[in-house]
Amino acid sequence: MIGKLTGTWGGSEDGMGLVEVGGVGYCVRVPFYTLTTPLGSLVSLFIHTSVREDALDLFGFATQEELSFFRQLTSVSGVGPKTALGVLNVSDIKSLKRSIAAGDAGALTKVFGIGKKSAERIVVELRDKLSLEQSTKPQEASALSGYDGEVIEALMALGYRADESRAALRAIGTEGQDNIKERLGAALKRMGARNAA
Repeated sequence: MIGKLTGTWGGSEDGMGLVEVGGVGYCVRVPFYTLTTPLGSLVSLFIHTSVREDALDLFGFATQEELSFFRQLTSVSGVGPKTALGVLNVSDIKSLKRSIAAGDAGALTKVFGIGKKSAERIVVELRDKLSLEQSTKPQEASALSGYDGEVIEALMALGYRADESRAALRAIGTEGQDNIKERLGAALKRMGARNAA
């Protein structure tokens, strides 16, 4: 399996780019913006290899974040690599992640091959993961204890949403911040009390 290609940009055709590495030209499916790379430029792409019965396709991305988001999209049932690449062509990753985390499927329906039901499935399957990812960004992490990411994951495994889990952690403040079990227990107690109200 190929993880990364670094070589010379050999141009593009039919939505694929040619990356020349050590005398070998690799055809790589890339986001639209990559296709505008000047001929002869040095490029470095993180690669996802897709193997099917009748084809072996390479998908290339400028950043590890793009590759990771692409793989999250392909983890959704019914979303293949070409459709996931189409999603990445709609908007920048940060906007797409914010839309999905907020439960907005509208942006995804602009992609050829994604109808309303498929867009809603992507939102349902990725919303909590992306909400958790957003909550653990450095600027927000300072407000949470070191265990909060694990506590949120545990709460999500129990069926709670990421946003309500974060709200419970904010509500309990620093209670149990030195012990993950105590913090999880306090959050569950808070959520149980709120649900009973």
